[in-house]
Amino acid sequence: MEAWETLTRSMDECASLTDVKVMTHPVLYLPAGFALPEKVAELKHSCYVQVRSLPRKIHSLGDVRPEELPGPGLLYLPNPYIVPGGRFNEMYGWDSYFIVLGLLRSGKHEMARGMVENFLFEVEHYGTVLNANRTYYLTRSQPPFLTAMIRAVYEDKDAFPDRRTALAWLSGTFDLARKYYETWTHPEHLAGHTGLARFYDFDSGPVPELADDSRYFHDVIEWLLKHPHDDPGYLVAHSSHPCPGEDAGHPEFDCNPKTGGVRKHASVKGHRLTHDFYRGDRAMRESGFDSSFRFGPFCGSTHHYAPVCLNSLLFRYEQDMAHFAEILGAPHEKKYWTALADQRVDAMNEYLWREDEGTFLDYNFVKGRPSTYHYLSAYYPLWAGLATEEQAELLRSNLDVFERSGGLAMSANPSGMQWDEPYGWAPSNWMVVEGLMNYGYREDACRISQAFVETIEASFAVDATVREKYDVIRGNAKVHVSAGYKENVIGFGWTNGVYLKMRELLAF
Repeated sequence: MEAWETLTRSMDECASLTDVKVMTHPVLYLPAGFALPEKVAELKHSCYVQVRSLPRKIHSLGDVRPEELPGPGLLYLPNPYIVPGGRFNEMYGWDSYFIVLGLLRSGKHEMARGMVENFLFEVEHYGTVLNANRTYYLTRSQPPFLTAMIRAVYEDKDAFPDRRTALAWLSGTFDLARKYYETWTHPEHLAGHTGLARFYDFDSGPVPELADDSRYFHDVIEWLLKHPHDDPGYLVAHSSHPCPGEDAGHPEFDCNPKTGGVRKHASVKGHRLTHDFYRGDRAMRESGFDSSFRFGPFCGSTHHYAPVCLNSLLFRYEQDMAHFAEILGAPHEKKYWTALADQRVDAMNEYLWREDEGTFLDYNFVKGRPSTYHYLSAYYPLWAGLATEEQAELLRSNLDVFERSGGLAMSANPSGMQWDEPYGWAPSNWMVVEGLMNYGYREDACRISQAFVETIEASFAVDATVREKYDVIRGNAKVHVSAGYKENVIGFGWTNGVYLKMRELLAF
């Protein structure tokens, strides 16, 4: 596909440095102590880019905060990579899994392998798989698809010249994959005492990457003012919390403009958003589902929940690590990872499975109760392979909650957010399709694939573009998002990948 060429970026071309989200002079950051690569030295002159080094070695999330740096910039990666498109001009943590699937389907094995190696580079030098390779993402990750990407490349028979080379490559990924897993076991990423994980960003205040959407937080405040009975406590009057701030543990939150002080916070009619709302907003962005009403209005309570999606991915991660250990002849490692997976599935069945509703629901561990918000991520356990046959059948019987004529909607709630009804997204549709295939529901998987493929093709016939998201009720790419990312970006990396995989499924 020509789209892969259009979306390719590398450290030897000026196009990689552009960032419309912040629109500052191009800066490229190298890991601390990292020698200046020759291609970067050339880039320095040809693109008039400033090349800087990070102030110290990063071991884990939060070791270096964006506000410590002179300004935002791109983080160096050694291999070419595919970007989603539009304003997303960097390599993203979870988009890339679906992109890698598409690359392998297209025969672009070197690019797919190089992207996985870029993520391993991130773990080694930036502490984790990042939301994306920009400095303002140094405090959060994204949904953990790393082992799924490793496995997809390793198991592709054409990705390596021989199996010995493939095995050596897999062996070289193991320790860094283990290190990335530790991101999700740090105390900050634990969902209370449930034994499950949550999303969490290690910084505070409004996110810098919304500089090109300065209305978002104003829109949130205006909505909450119009719906006071639906406000979980996200709004606060200025006068009720003067400096040093609403949280004694974070006096800089309101008073230091450099870190996003009160003068930089959205304010409407004497009201602003609380410190805890911004924590939830940042956690939502780590989840990738930005934004919906799944975790409260505008997902302002994301960090209060143990989500079905994240814990399903971690179960699959643990299972993948056990599988790799078996291949590599490490029985003790296999036993270790299998035990972790068993513990997680027990916790998920205790806290997330709702037998009475026949579905998995997120769990609010702060309030000690399950969510009532039905979301398409309920089908992640099918993709991960943790659901029982009985659970799978119940989930299958509930497909009509989400199934529309043009594919699967994210929810049954038309909140106006892009990750709610009527919008359908390629990654979520594919996770459900592959999950259904895992349990033998091929007819359902093909029906959903056919509907979503037809929506993509109908939209493409209008303007010859592939889009980020689609209206699966109307079967087109015309979106009307009330707050957040209101544009329907052209590109689009994961849509390309999923389209190819669905077409492959429908061909057999």
